[in-house]
Amino acid sequence: MNVLILGATGTFEKVLTSELSKNTSHNITAFSRHSSEMYAQNNNVKSVDGDALNIADLTVAIKGQDVVFCAISGENLPKIAENIKTVMENENVSRLIFMGATGIYNEIPVDMDDDDNLDNELAQIPNRKAVDIIENSNLNYTILRPVYLRNGDKNDFVLTFKGEKAKGYISTISSVIALSTSLINDSKLYSRKSVGITKDMSKG
Repeated sequence: MNVLILGATGTFEKVLTSELSKNTSHNITAFSRHSSEMYAQNNNVKSVDGDALNIADLTVAIKGQDVVFCAISGENLPKIAENIKTVMENENVSRLIFMGATGIYNEIPVDMDDDDNLDNELAQIPNRKAVDIIENSNLNYTILRPVYLRNGDKNDFVLTFKGEKAKGYISTISSVIALSTSLINDSKLYSRKSVGITKDMSKG
């Protein structure tokens, strides 16, 4: 399987790329503006330097992939989401795992510290706009919504779906890595769903 990681030099993305490299036989393409400075070429990891705002760069990266995993953030994310949608449709690549963030639907309860809800945090606006673009596409997407990433047990998580209240505002890195790997390996898992993954902080 050919897997493209967009934004591959971020902290989480480096861990994900490493885990996929060690524990799967997938061919991984690590894409970012400075990917070649981070990744040495080896048997199953190839680095590609490029800018996701550039359609030509994205086309080179996406061509021939089976799965695209986008972990890019920032104010340009809506434009990047539109570019990803366009190139994937043009290249007949359907499976997309797109990282959003808990709070984009105002789903964090007030009594659980709702500072990261869309209505309270301007930085969530591009996250929500980008997710809207992906949700309105014909792609086989899964929106993955962690929040503050911390070290911890990979089994310390609960999943919630769009329309449900979040049960926390902390996600363990290991649990998000495990779910990400499952989503990459199974194209039908949570297809066209928006999935929040957090520690369960609703238990008191």
